Amino acid sequence: MSSERSDFTGQCLCGAVRFAGHAADQPFHVCHCGQCRRWSGHYWSAFEAEELRIDERDALRWFRSSQQAERGFCRHCGSSLFWRRIGSDRTEVAPGALDAPTGLRPSGHIYVADKGDYYDITDGLPQYAQESR
Repeated sequence: MSSERSDFTGQCLCGAVRFAGHAADQPFHVCHCGQCRRWSGHYWSAFEAEELRIDERDALRWFRSSQQAERGFCRHCGSSLFWRRIGSDRTEVAPGALDAPTGLRPSGHIYVADKGDYYDITDGLPQYAQESR
């Protein structure tokens, strides 16, 4: 991601949850942990949003996936959209739900020790067995 502020818009598959904001100027990673793989059906990535505005017409639901985090999704189409730490006012947004062009690029992979056995990571980005340091 560049050092310029990056505005974005996005929505779920059915359009019931729409959102807009600014991408925080910090790296984000692709996560290969078991929870993220089950949540997304493959692997998950999300970037931190600033000034996130969500128009969800009662469609957004939150699932507490662990003691530390919860995940936001559309109750109509099931799109996986958001991740946040419990008690935090910061929300991370799935880049796959954004309107193009995004201008985003992940900076590495985390929890690769838990990745699925059905794919290889070949993009040349740094890989971390657990979280990045």
